[in-house]
Amino acid sequence: MFEPVTIKDIAKALGLSTSTVSRALRDTHEISAATKKIVLEYAKEIGYQPNPIALSLKERRSKSIGVVVSEVANSYFSQAINGIESIAYDRGYHVIISQTHESFEREVSNVQHLASRSVDGLLVSLSSQTTDISHLTHLHDRGLPIVFFDRVADEIDTHKVIANNQQGAFDATEHLIKSGFKRIAHLTSSSHLSISIERLAGYEAALKAHNIKPNPAYVKFCPHGGMLYEETETAIKELLALPEKPDAIFVAGDRLSTGCLSVFKNLNVAVPKDMAIAGFSNSDVLDLFNPSITSIRQPAFEIGQLATQMLLQLIEAKYPVVEFEKKILETDLFIRN
Repeated sequence: MFEPVTIKDIAKALGLSTSTVSRALRDTHEISAATKKIVLEYAKEIGYQPNPIALSLKERRSKSIGVVVSEVANSYFSQAINGIESIAYDRGYHVIISQTHESFEREVSNVQHLASRSVDGLLVSLSSQTTDISHLTHLHDRGLPIVFFDRVADEIDTHKVIANNQQGAFDATEHLIKSGFKRIAHLTSSSHLSISIERLAGYEAALKAHNIKPNPAYVKFCPHGGMLYEETETAIKELLALPEKPDAIFVAGDRLSTGCLSVFKNLNVAVPKDMAIAGFSNSDVLDLFNPSITSIRQPAFEIGQLATQMLLQLIEAKYPVVEFEKKILETDLFIRN
């Protein structure tokens, strides 16, 4: 079993008291330079590391933050996590990442585990199944700093960082309309997620701006956000079975975009000859498709960075913070021919 070296072990080896060793390691002025030198050299030689749990009990800070996302393999989240880590590590914080795989139960369990590990704060992007956020409200009310990014909960008054989902969806849908498509379907995640609501609004606004009447039969919700192949396949088969089937689809998520392409391939639907597609995706995989796919890219890395800066501001604030802001970052329409 792994037994870390303790201050007691150093004291015993050097014939000093534990308090002397402790002060020497903390570099306090009460200890002579000669003693400090002996202690520090010996500590380095045997690979002594301060116990983070003992330190956190003393300082009431663990210098770690918890991150809750649906899936690390999702290119949006992997880029956001890179942004989170780039700020956290510079500021001396460790990052503990957990995945919900779009499951509400797993989100609750992950959040509770992170809180019990005494993280100093949480960065949360809700699972597609989450409608009840009492597990987060409870921690927030008890004073745990929480910042939401991407998929946010309006009920909790704290900092939030999102992309301009409505404008991004408007741009993607308008791109399809300007490319000559008139029957545009919309494939999205679960209906209650903030990103789904905002992207659906952008899609409908673009149709209205070009005098196209929105058709409710053209909107398909995938409650698992593309994590289940069958769910995406069912939605697309239903669209293809419509008497007046769509000629294009605006897809509202990273996972859904790649899932949609797999379904098309298996059903022998040629893109864009049989069906055009534009989606929200930060995946470079789209560049490999021929013909490639126009997508809305979100500033995922910057969203991660900004959310982390805001969380650390809450963690390190001397007084309770009562003014919160929702930051909205612009998206880019990445047109591939």
